[in-house]
This record gives sequence, structure tokens and C-alpha cells, in this order.
Amino acid sequence: MDRIHILVLNYNGVELLAECLPSVVAAAKRSYRPCDVSVVDNGSTDDSLRYLKQSWPEIGVIRSDNHGLASYNDISIISTDRTLILLNNDIRLAEDAIDPLVDALENQPDAFFAAPLCWNRDGSVYEGMRTRVRSRFGLVQGMCRVPGYEDSIHQADLTASAGPVLAVDRARFVALGGYDPIYFPGRIEDLDLGFRAWLAGTRGYYVPESVAFHHGFATFEKTFGSEGCERLAYRNTFLFVWKNLRGARLIAHWFWTPIRLAHAIATGRRAFIAGFIEALGRSRQAIAARRGVRDRYGADWGEKQEAFFARFRW
Repeated sequence: MDRIHILVLNYNGVELLAECLPSVVAAAKRSYRPCDVSVVDNGSTDDSLRYLKQSWPEIGVIRSDNHGLASYNDISIISTDRTLILLNNDIRLAEDAIDPLVDALENQPDAFFAAPLCWNRDGSVYEGMRTRVRSRFGLVQGMCRVPGYEDSIHQADLTASAGPVLAVDRARFVALGGYDPIYFPGRIEDLDLGFRAWLAGTRGYYVPESVAFHHGFATFEKTFGSEGCERLAYRNTFLFVWKNLRGARLIAHWFWTPIRLAHAIATGRRAFIAGFIEALGRSRQAIAARRGVRDRYGADWGEKQEAFFARFRW
């Protein structure tokens, strides 16, 4: 039986590790599959490493430069495991969360990733990961709490993306190139991964039999503040569009962008303006990545793009 490797991404999150890691270890022990648990530490300067050494000596620690979610990329290349479960450090798992995710990957021949039903920290509010997408005023938006979501959160389905917790087919993750570091330090890179997986003919599965709990922006908001998180979301949404979209959706983007910028200036929406300016600073990277999408998918790019938006429309 193939081993499962659970990777917990951490940066200065000792309090989150103390809160969440016990549930991850318990879920690994509950699985009928052999599971290893490792923490991928992105250069923490708090007490994370000391805590892990003292409290969890049996857990492996993989030290990495801080590339955000793209830190998983190099690890996935050298790994020999068939399945990786990628967790943020602010995720708690239900005890029986592992096996339904891995079952979905093994039972669906086109599966790229599988994502659980995710609640907020205390289980009172649904967070995802049944993600839907839309184009609106020239930008792309991914959402889980879409109109009528209450009626479908316990129904298995495809999902456009999953961020803080997902199981991936390692070989397909490597073949796709993993997370794109253009989005560092984060936001929207999960939608980019899901979109590229779709273009490649693979799919993301929403598996509500698996349950997780998410602290939510515990690291990001502490580091960047609420306005900084909003700025990163706008910046990376621009990059996503410039990299991935074509045809009428790209034309609509360039039609609406000056209008939205003028409105942002008039109303003092600094996060939108700053996000656009920062995206311009990475535009060459986005254009280079766009060439890669064009070269890889060619004439099928536009058709597959529209199929993606049609399948996940809300």
C-alpha cells in the first residue's frame, strides 16, 4: 500500500502548530493507509523549530526558503510518494479526513487534487472548498459561499480550486510545475493551479466526506494586515488574467481596467491601485508565463478556458 505524505507549511506559526498539529497527527494515525507527517518550515524566526523538536520529535522538519505555497514544488520533485496532502499551518483535520481524499484521487482516473469540506475555526461557518468562478468587470473571482451554497455543501462535485488544504497526485503536480511563484507571497495561486490542471485535462474533486477546519488568514493578516491582503488579492488577480485568459474575457479585462482604476482613484481604494501597480512590476513574468500556456495548449486553450468557466459558473 502506498504511503501518504502530509506536508504542513509553516512560517512563524508556533501558536498555530500547537493548536492544529495534534489533529493532523491524529488523522494520520486514524487512516488505514501508512502516513508520514512533516512540517515544511519557511525560515521561521519564532519558536516553531524549538517547539517541534521538543513536542513532536517524531515529525520530520523540512527547511525551505520562503516561497509560499511554491515551497511544495521542490519537495514534490524529490518525493517518491504517490499522494501528498498539502496543509497550511492553520488547518485542523477531523480524525477521518485523510482516506476520503485519497480514495477520490485513486478512484477517479482524471483526478489532480481532492479537497475537503472546510469550516471556519469553530465549525460555525462554511469556508469551502467547493469553489465557483466568474468574470466580473474584467477580473476573475473565485468563491465558495455563492448564492445557494447551503444546499450543496454536502454534495460531492468538481471544484475549481482549493487553497489551504488539498490532496494532490504528486506525479501530476510535478508535471504541471506545481504552484507558480509569480504569485508569491500568496493569494489566487490555488485558482491558477486549478485552472492549469483543467487545461491539462485533469480535475479537482470536492469530497465533503472529508472535513477540515480553517483558522483563516492567521499568518497572512498578521503579516500584511487586512489592506495588505486585499492588495495582494488584486495584484495576483491581475497577474492571473494576464497570464491565463484570452479572447473576449481578455478584451473585457482591458475595457474595464481603466474604468475601475478611475473609480478606485476617485473613491480612494488604495489596495486596488497598489495591486495594479505591483502587478505591472511583474508583467514581464506574466507575459513569459502566458507564452508557456500558449505553447502548451495551443489551439485548445480558448475552448478549454470557456469550458472551465461554464462548468464552475455561479
